[in-house]
Amino acid sequence: MRVGDFKESYAADEAVFRTSTARFWLGVFLVALAVFPFVAGDYLLYMANLTGVAIVAAVGLNILTGAAGQISLGHAAFVGIGAYTSAILVTRLGLPFLLCLPLSGLAAAFFGVIVGAPSMRMKGLYLCIATLAAQVIFEFIFVHWVPVTGGIRGINVPAATVFGLQLDTEFKFYFVTIPIVILVVTAARNLFRTRVGRAFIAIRDRDISAELMGINLFQYKLYAFATSSFFAGVAGCLNVFLLKVVTPEHFPLHESVRYLAMIIVGGLGSVLGSIFGAIFMTMVPEALQSLLNLFQGLDPAVMEYLFPLQTVIFGLLIVVFLVFEPQGLAEIWRRVKDYFRLWPFEH
Repeated sequence: MRVGDFKESYAADEAVFRTSTARFWLGVFLVALAVFPFVAGDYLLYMANLTGVAIVAAVGLNILTGAAGQISLGHAAFVGIGAYTSAILVTRLGLPFLLCLPLSGLAAAFFGVIVGAPSMRMKGLYLCIATLAAQVIFEFIFVHWVPVTGGIRGINVPAATVFGLQLDTEFKFYFVTIPIVILVVTAARNLFRTRVGRAFIAIRDRDISAELMGINLFQYKLYAFATSSFFAGVAGCLNVFLLKVVTPEHFPLHESVRYLAMIIVGGLGSVLGSIFGAIFMTMVPEALQSLLNLFQGLDPAVMEYLFPLQTVIFGLLIVVFLVFEPQGLAEIWRRVKDYFRLWPFEH
């Protein structure tokens, strides 16, 4: 239990991990991440890599929607821009993987600024429709600009290479995905402690008041779109080297909805919520499918009815969850920590 805890400096008050106990458990968690690939199989490593990509993309969307209050239904399109950019750079220009990562993010950020430019005159549902239009436009480009994107056949890419080491297995790629996830999460968490991050929150809470305080709404909204799209582009680059192929079917509208569901389920405006939401939206469908596979051995005919129910059950889980905990998994985690901070005392 924390007793007599006070801050002696502004840096201490702004610290992310404020106690030695929190830093200890962070160390334990990092050690667990380092040990995990040595005890997990290829399937679990693949799911870990897939979850890592989803976390990077969800963190980007949470900066835009959760922190800055700008609703977007085109996030998957920016992930696709990053994926196609990296695929083109590595297959046609022969650029290395580590150079493709930032360039993919910059390409997505460039188009994110273009899409975000009308945000000064639009907000709420109107901005949502504008980003939806961007999603449809980019989907059309991915499919029909065949000389560049390969059309519906897509682009096959070789395995990523880092310092001469070919990342041709899930085990090797894990040691690239996790450090990038840690860098993105750290950058996003520290962003909220800067002038820019606080301006995002002020715009979300009351944009007129923020403007009266001297915040340039147009400038900071473009910052939000650029930052969000940059992270989406990095996620797209990781995704294409993980799957070793990029096709338009990887970035449909329902993928944008899935990213939006991640940050709502996890917790809007929370980096930790982005992590929880990405894990939930990636792992729970796999768990449901594994559970349904148990019934296949009992009666194969019953699978004809159970498999369509998988999506229905998953949707019901999200709805029920949001009804009873609208602030997301991050709020549940906060309450659990508060309980054990005072345990075994009730008050």
